[in-house]
Order: sequence, then C-alpha cells, then structure tokens
Amino acid sequence: QVQLVESGGGLVQAGGSLRLSCVASRSISSINVMGWYRQAPEKQRDLVAAMTSGGYRSYADSVKGRFTIFRDNAKNTLYLQMNSLKPEDTAVYYCNADLSSGERYWGQGTQVTVSS
Repeated sequence: QVQLVESGGGLVQAGGSLRLSCVASRSISSINVMGWYRQAPEKQRDLVAAMTSGGYRSYADSVKGRFTIFRDNAKNTLYLQMNSLKPEDTAVYYCNADLSSGERYWGQGTQVTVSS
C-alpha cells in the first residue's frame, strides 16, 4: 500500500510558476509509474505527466515545454514544476502511483488556480 500526500498548490497569476510535491509513504524507486493528473470542475480527470521507474517521461500536449516531472528517490517525493501557467491550467492536481501488481493509489489533491 502507498499513501500519497500532495502539496504546493495555490493561487498564481498567468505566466507564473508553481512546484507541486507528492510525498509517498514508501520508497518510490521501484514504483512502476508515477504521475500527475488534473481535474477541472465538471470535467474528467486527465493525465498531465507521468514518469516510469526507468526514468521515461511523458506529457500531455497542452503542457509540453512548460511542465517538468521529476523525482527525488532519497526523499520518496515526486514533483511537478509548472512554468508559464495559464488560466486553463486551473484544476485540482492529483498524484498517482501505479504498482507492478496492478494496484493504483491516489493522493487527496491540491488546488491550482491561475488568474488572468
């Protein structure tokens, strides 16, 4: 089992930056895939960025070149650096862990609001 706790959300003006953190309750080095999803009001939860245990990264087209996913295995922490934020990035951001066993875990979410 894995518990995930996100932090770092907040209110920022368009063009600004935020860094989200996701602290896991166990080592993340062997977790198959970890990622960030977001969900805006009345919309589905969509993948923003993901990173495999081997270091492969993938991004949604809407955030390529602006967001970077990375991790610190020593701190059991996954990060999402968000630059050049736009109002359409406003959403609740969730951390996700997919284990090789097929289990999937979610954090509680952190709100990101980008004002125009």
